[in-house]
Amino acid sequence: MQPQDLVRDHTIYACVMGSRAFGLATDASDTDRRGVFLAPTPLFWRFEKPPTHVDGPGEERFSWELERFCELALRGNPNILECLHSPLVEHLDDTGRELLSLRGAFLSRQAYATFTRYALGQRKKLEADIRTTGAPRWKHAMHLLRLLMSARDLLRTGELRIDVGECRESLLAVKRGEVPWTRAEAWMVRLAAEGEEALRGSPLPPEPDQARVAGFLYRVRRASAVQAEPDHQVVQGVVGAGRFGQG
Repeated sequence: MQPQDLVRDHTIYACVMGSRAFGLATDASDTDRRGVFLAPTPLFWRFEKPPTHVDGPGEERFSWELERFCELALRGNPNILECLHSPLVEHLDDTGRELLSLRGAFLSRQAYATFTRYALGQRKKLEADIRTTGAPRWKHAMHLLRLLMSARDLLRTGELRIDVGECRESLLAVKRGEVPWTRAEAWMVRLAAEGEEALRGSPLPPEPDQARVAGFLYRVRRASAVQAEPDHQVVQGVVGAGRFGQG
């Protein structure tokens, strides 16, 4: 089975991400698609394991195998957590619905560290741009502000909402370069401080509910194995007959 066949035939959840999901799309915006596929359990019984992710098919599309997706979500990866909360869902089967029902299990105060670490990395890139060219990449500055808002509100409320809502025009002004860097930088500093303050009284649990996610993954893998059992028995029969024949 080719990697792109896994996406085509075994996707359990697919959504639109990027500016369209964040409420920041313009006429020039691309449509970024993300998804989760469930590799059939028998593929893991081979020496060559199924891929943890697949780029494509088509442009601007990227998918993760369910187990890898869950691992990253439990670590609080911002891109993965936001993918789980996209308002623009394009495909969803029963397994995908159960995955979405677990969104809260992935959220914890650990998100503060992961979101902050990601934000600091992006901030360093912006500062490098300024040193090199005299100006930041304004689109990246806009998305960094959006990320800091999202992290702050997650820590405050315990819920992750990725649509920027009423902040759309202010953020698009940053993207257009209409906001001086000193002002944008001060905004970033303020949002980071508000996020740190929100952490102290956050309703989020200290850690994600790994046991609940592990139970879900076990049930899904087991169901896939049971579904493939007739084919597995045929293979076992052929192998067994071969061994007896070699006597």
